[in-house]
Amino acid sequence: MRIRLTIDGHETHATLHDSPAARDLASLLPLTLELEDFHGTERISYPPRKLTTDGALQPAAAKAGDLAYYAPWGNLAFFYQDGPAPSADLLILGHLDAPTSASAEPACAD
Repeated sequence: MRIRLTIDGHETHATLHDSPAARDLASLLPLTLELEDFHGTERISYPPRKLTTDGALQPAAAKAGDLAYYAPWGNLAFFYQDGPAPSADLLILGHLDAPTSASAEPACAD
């Protein structure tokens, strides 16, 4: 599934995986989120509710451009640098079709 995002006034698209968590995120759209920088590798924000983690894909290390969900905190993450080692708590939901910058502030997905 492709979704449209507006980050820092620039439109881009992302392709979501066919997973329960990604479909759950899609069910929340349209959605407007304020992003904050986290550890110099990702921008994070919190959806209005936690996403399902049923049927999660195998753990994978996040790469620049990945859209992910960190289940323990319930936050979404847009990685602009490669992330940490694989973790069962980090679900990769999809990938941005174009890279984003670390300075992206507001995000709107629909």
